[in-house]
Amino acid sequence: MIVGAQSHGVSISKTAEGLFERTPLLSAVTKIKRLQFTQEHKDWTVEHWKKVMWSDESRFQLHHADGRVRIWWKQHESMHPTCMSKTLQAGGGSVMVWGMFSWHNLGPLIRVEQRLNSTTYLSIIADQVHPIMLMAYPNGDGFFQQDNAPCHGARIVQEWFQEHEGDFTLLRWPPHSPDLNPIEHLWDEVKRAIRQLVPQPSNLTELDSAIHQAWCQIPCITFPHLVELMPRRITAVLKAKGGPTKY
Repeated sequence: MIVGAQSHGVSISKTAEGLFERTPLLSAVTKIKRLQFTQEHKDWTVEHWKKVMWSDESRFQLHHADGRVRIWWKQHESMHPTCMSKTLQAGGGSVMVWGMFSWHNLGPLIRVEQRLNSTTYLSIIADQVHPIMLMAYPNGDGFFQQDNAPCHGARIVQEWFQEHEGDFTLLRWPPHSPDLNPIEHLWDEVKRAIRQLVPQPSNLTELDSAIHQAWCQIPCITFPHLVELMPRRITAVLKAKGGPTKY
């Protein structure tokens, strides 16, 4: 049995064991856009998805590494103090990173100070993405994926993409679709690796080092495996009529 709740644009579901999960609330317009994207790409094979370079940003909390709250409880213990989630007031700070990967390999992981703005993002695109795309897809037949974060759609960033449209194609991406982006699995891999560290990182420098080390240690076999699952992700969104999926 799953019990659902809604808060700040996020659906919070609770399994019978007491495990809380978060999934984004999707508006009717968003579902339509997700459905349109999957319909346009339902005939893409793995060979097509091999041409895509996936990217994303992720924030890692020093004392709350995975961004999810897990509370395990028995039926009669649901309101017991030991089963209640407590918020760490100071938070301990966080590290934000940007990364990318493709079927072939893992791209660079870049630490972003404070927030990722359009100027910083443009420098990443020009200095990191562009040369890698030229090297990986010299015939200009590659696709670069990014989500709809505000800095991604900034005028200076869009103008840069237009000036270099012959080098690769910007993949038009539906809003609120982390379940379609396989790089989310890589973030989970990194967060799992950090949770297993003993001792845990005690400051942001140690956390940053741990993130980069975990990123570099992701098995190479992971990349093609994730890309091979793209047709299934597309099918899942189609079956959900644009709604959220298990991915």
